Amino acid sequence: MFQRALICTDFTDGMQRLAQFVPSLATGGFRSLIFFHNVAVDAEREIPSADPEQLAKPKQQLSELLRVDPAQVEVKVEVQMGRVSENIIKLAKQYQVDVIFLGTPTRTLLEEKIFGSNTMQLAEKTAVPLLILRPQLISTYTTAELELRCAHLFRYLLVPYDGSPGGKTLIEKIRRQVQNNPNSVLERVRLLWVIDENIRPEFYGDRPVQQAEEELSQVQAELAKLGLVVNTSVV
Repeated sequence: MFQRALICTDFTDGMQRLAQFVPSLATGGFRSLIFFHNVAVDAEREIPSADPEQLAKPKQQLSELLRVDPAQVEVKVEVQMGRVSENIIKLAKQYQVDVIFLGTPTRTLLEEKIFGSNTMQLAEKTAVPLLILRPQLISTYTTAELELRCAHLFRYLLVPYDGSPGGKTLIEKIRRQVQNNPNSVLERVRLLWVIDENIRPEFYGDRPVQQAEEELSQVQAELAKLGLVVNTSVV
């Protein structure tokens, strides 16, 4: 489904392991991968400036992990200094990526409250989809398991949909990605409509379940034209 990915790592989130599975990611449809590490700015410096040694070490670490077949996929390593979210957004635009891979930060709730969340900042500032992977998940997979996961990342999607403008935009994005990518590996989609019982009934109408099913069936037919197997659920 996606062809160009920006994979971000701070070397504590386990995301750097994905550099060892470039061939599997290529099997999953990717044709361009950018691995990125951000070096924090030294707060004691009056004028922050890039330190060549600080940039060279993580770049070497990532480069040594890479397993690359140039015939399958283009791979680049980027190491920059500055604000994480700003650098990620800049690189996403520079390389015109389709998706951004992030690991959840290993922070306490207090640190998150004080310093903020890079993930939340990115979600507010970019329209590029974010794939967020938990460090506990990445670190526990064996090599064989992670190899298989990387090859099948986007074969089956669970897509939340409620008829809202945001939901329709998501469906349109999926449709465009499949149409524009001859190497798309997406095979199945499950559309999920959740009816919130806490919302006043008048907002849903007299037959909320039936209305949801009818709208989902229309979306189902639209996606099925792309050759996808589409299932629907209303809960």
